[in-house]
Amino acid sequence: MYELIFDEEAIKYLEKLPQQTSKRIFKKLNNAKKEPHRYFERLTNRKEYKLRVGEYRLIADITKSKLIIYIITIGHRKNIYKKL
Repeated sequence: MYELIFDEEAIKYLEKLPQQTSKRIFKKLNNAKKEPHRYFERLTNRKEYKLRVGEYRLIADITKSKLIIYIITIGHRKNIYKKL
């Protein structure tokens, strides 16, 4: 099973979200820890992956050799790709 590591920015964004939304995100991430490539989709022409949770997107870097999912940023689908 993969280990989840969060960036400071991602944690701050999660804390600002409504509790119900953050619970949905954690539930989806918990499922993704077992088989991340089933849930995450690779971004076009980039090494990062995205995970869709309703109107929110999580951008992550997945390291197979160390079994780590590093959550880089979280944001609304309108604004998330501007951060990259």
